[in-house]
Amino acid sequence: MTRFVFGDIHGQFDGLMKLLDFIKYSSSDKLFFLGDLIDRGNRSADVVRWVMENGHTALRGNHEQMCLDAFGSNEGSLIWKGWLLNGGANTLESYGKEGLPIEHLKWMQQLPLYLDLGDSWLVHAGLNPNIPLELQGAAEFCWIREEFHSATEPFFDDKIIITGHTITFVFPGVKPGNLVLGKGWLDIDTGAYHPKSGWLSALDLDSAMVYQCNTFTNELRSSPLAEITTVIEPMPTRSQRLDVKKTNTPKRRWSWV
Repeated sequence: MTRFVFGDIHGQFDGLMKLLDFIKYSSSDKLFFLGDLIDRGNRSADVVRWVMENGHTALRGNHEQMCLDAFGSNEGSLIWKGWLLNGGANTLESYGKEGLPIEHLKWMQQLPLYLDLGDSWLVHAGLNPNIPLELQGAAEFCWIREEFHSATEPFFDDKIIITGHTITFVFPGVKPGNLVLGKGWLDIDTGAYHPKSGWLSALDLDSAMVYQCNTFTNELRSSPLAEITTVIEPMPTRSQRLDVKKTNTPKRRWSWV
């Protein structure tokens, strides 16, 4: 049995199937999906259906959360429109005239927010290092960015946090397709839907190998984790950046001209 963790799929069903062939997936392998199976790509329905029917483990991402929030609101509401603008329209189109089945919504609703594998801790976005774990919920696990990436010490002493959510090339100095290692966390969302990247990544937890498929070019490649990972320093939060800016900006007199 091999354990594979997949970054955000975002409806890229064809890329997922190519990647599964590349890793020589068998039914004895354990597959873990970090959330955001849906939206942006054009085959979200097929991705959800395949993961459900094969009994694989998926976490709830912010796009599943947006979908649930949209269907819990009135059609035409700001919540509904916000989901459509962020890829939900592609998801609805992938389901066709029959629409998104209630069984799929119920499945998304029961998806866990995180999963502890002993040597690693899987979550979609991250966690808030300043709040006890038991007091955190979907707002942190599905959405967080700055507070998590600014952590100066690992949250766990005995395991690494593996996330998706934030496309890795947005970090300074990181090439499209590279993974990112911070203080106690590893981000494997390499932007499967994004034209700047297109890389869909799967991490073999046991051999520390990374397997990738480019959803635009169909290129396949594999690399040892250490060779394709960029180590970064903690990212300052917005408030910290503003404090630095205020400190470094000389005082000046304003005049109306």
